[in-house]
Amino acid sequence: MLNTVLRSVSSSAFMIAIVAAAGLCGCSARVDQRGNLPEQDKLAEIHAGSTTQDQVRKILGTPSSTGIFDNASWYYISKKTEQVAFLDPDTTDQQVYVINFDGRGVVRSVDHKTLQDGRDIVSAPGATPAPGRELTFVEQVLGNIGRFGGSGGSKGSGPADGGTRQGPNPYDPNH
Repeated sequence: MLNTVLRSVSSSAFMIAIVAAAGLCGCSARVDQRGNLPEQDKLAEIHAGSTTQDQVRKILGTPSSTGIFDNASWYYISKKTEQVAFLDPDTTDQQVYVINFDGRGVVRSVDHKTLQDGRDIVSAPGATPAPGRELTFVEQVLGNIGRFGGSGGSKGSGPADGGTRQGPNPYDPNH
């Protein structure tokens, strides 16, 4: 009888251990590495004043991003995040190499930024208003009746079809 009780307890303990192990597996962190982190030996090949944009592209590959208004800055960005279960991911490491070029396309400087150099940007709530008056749903639906089609079959008469736009411009603030 003691033997039966011990078997029952050991099988129950084994089942509890299996369930606990399965539950703990779901709590392990998921690590994601994203981006293009240049290797240090490749970065050592980039020299201010002599390396060109074409040479940088051959050495490091295509940048993650470029400057918004010009092509004078290239960004090589790498980011490492960890996420536990259903929680939001946390950024644990971020490396950004900024390569600035002069007007001739030659490297002017190479800057290195880390996670500590970053800033949190809080977006403003709400929406940006568009110019002109706001159309209601009914105005939008009824405003397009008769505007397209006509005697030419299924071909429209809008600007995309070589025709001219007919009717008032609903986006004109003076209308």
